[in-house]
Amino acid sequence: MELRNQTTISEFLLLGLTEDPGLQPLLFSLFLTIYLVTVLGNLLIILAVGCDPHLHSPMYFFISNLSFTDICFSTTTIPKVLLNIQAQNHSITYTGCLTQVCFVLIFASLESFLLSVMAYDRYVAICQPLRYTTIMHPRHCFLMILFSLLISVVDALLHSLMLLRLSFCTDLEGLYFFCEVVQVIRVACSETFINNFVLYFAASLLGVVPFSGIIFSYTKIVSSILRISSASGKYKAFSTCGSHLSVVSLFYGTAFGAYFSTTFMHGSRKTAVASVMYTVVTPMMNPFIYSLRNRDMKAALRNIIKCTRACW
Repeated sequence: MELRNQTTISEFLLLGLTEDPGLQPLLFSLFLTIYLVTVLGNLLIILAVGCDPHLHSPMYFFISNLSFTDICFSTTTIPKVLLNIQAQNHSITYTGCLTQVCFVLIFASLESFLLSVMAYDRYVAICQPLRYTTIMHPRHCFLMILFSLLISVVDALLHSLMLLRLSFCTDLEGLYFFCEVVQVIRVACSETFINNFVLYFAASLLGVVPFSGIIFSYTKIVSSILRISSASGKYKAFSTCGSHLSVVSLFYGTAFGAYFSTTFMHGSRKTAVASVMYTVVTPMMNPFIYSLRNRDMKAALRNIIKCTRACW
């Protein structure tokens, strides 16, 4: 089959979770519900942090940024899925696919960095409480967010621009659920060694390094907590980390699951299911984890609900 230049590629085919027409209305309702819950839940978190003076601290500043990232992460993928199901057309343009790849990489990397920064915040709060206000100064927190965003954008642009050098054999190539950089590289017909090398090198840095930072922070945290004599003190220290540990486990568990399924299960629809867990379910669950396990957050949300009822 003759190779075609990448500039002539018009669209890719998103195969989705199932080809059964009878399940399409159910999938549409499911994804629409998940998207609405994700956006509403994360917006409530952002609103609660912004309106309640008791939540104006570095920890909640990072939580609100995580919520904003989750909204953007879901918006990158779910609306296109809903549009394709409604229109019974599972294609995505070449430009749209590369754009989706870029934004998925940005928000996935940013979420990884945010979780690492939040672990560092808990480490400073528990292990170096006397220096907390100095180390976690609002200016320092803002710079950490800005630095994380900058690295995420540079990484995403690098991978997206490198995809432009690839050629594809046909107009329509089968991708699962959404345009993921690994899948786009896999369906290319030209040499992909450089793309794969850069991809796995960057994934090692932007995935393993933040995760290692989280492990290091919690190793120090656990060591410090075990030295606390009172049981109530230990419980209080552990309780401040419970929500973050739950989010870390959910994010990295689904991310690694999606990575390994994409690597070892070529052409399997289990890859699409793993991607759904990674990009759809995790952003939806984060607001519930932080609101249900955090007393201050629940109080702020109750105040917002009371104010809303009073206005109506």
